Amino acid sequence: MPTWEYLTTPLIIHNTTAILNNWGSEGWELVQVVAGLEGGLVAYLKRQKGEQS
Repeated sequence: MPTWEYLTTPLIIHNTTAILNNWGSEGWELVQVVAGLEGGLVAYLKRQKGEQS
């Protein structure tokens, strides 16, 4: 059974694509985007352990 590691990161609205592409190139998969408690957006990402680039 695979094991996962997780990451949360704020998303800057005018740079969202670049931020997500950067994490994607490191093997991270976007799981969900939610509104942050203090405004703005927060992305939740996951990748299988041992897949670091």
